[in-house]
Amino acid sequence: MQYESHAVTQTSTLATEQNKVLRNTYMMLSLTMIPTIIGAFIGTSMDLSFMAASPIMSSLLMFAAMMGMLFAVTALRNSVWGIVALLGFTFVAGVFLGPILQVALHLKNGAQLVGMAAGGTGVIFFALATIATVTKKDFSFMGKFLFIGLILLIVASLANLFFQIPALSLTISAMAVMIFSAYILFDVSRIVTGGETNYVMATLALYLDIYNLFVHLLSLLMAFAGERD
Repeated sequence: MQYESHAVTQTSTLATEQNKVLRNTYMMLSLTMIPTIIGAFIGTSMDLSFMAASPIMSSLLMFAAMMGMLFAVTALRNSVWGIVALLGFTFVAGVFLGPILQVALHLKNGAQLVGMAAGGTGVIFFALATIATVTKKDFSFMGKFLFIGLILLIVASLANLFFQIPALSLTISAMAVMIFSAYILFDVSRIVTGGETNYVMATLALYLDIYNLFVHLLSLLMAFAGERD
């Protein structure tokens, strides 16, 4: 009887801790939107003609900068500096939205497309996060398949920097929407089931899912619904 009582107490404590991580993650995720929006505003106001002149080098430098900041967040995840690094990363990520937002806003219906991409991203996130939270199903089995898909996506994206094939760009964006949507299920499930207990890393994972989902949704909307002059 005492053993059963102890087991129930442990289960209750674990559930409380998991709920705390999930709550802190959602709060931090909301907070990251502020530097992202500020960064995006700055990015759209900058003269990015130099990026058009050397798109391959610019894309590689952006990728290197993002990876460097990701390592910084990971290294500092257990201290208050991890939060600072995370907010800094989201600011830089917002600035890096500048090129695609500038292209989108030059379309007749660009502002509408940006709003649709943001709204679509929000709907997908809340729907999948709710499924993972309510069902409490363990989606960890998806991890290996998603990682392989992500590696293929990165390789295809790097290759397309050189080939610039429109059909491949659309294929990459469609794949990315599916992969990062599935990653939302996977990452929220890890928090709910106790697989991720650090809310800085949990926030970073979900932020990257949302960020990439938005970028590729916007790319698809521009390709299929963009109204050019």
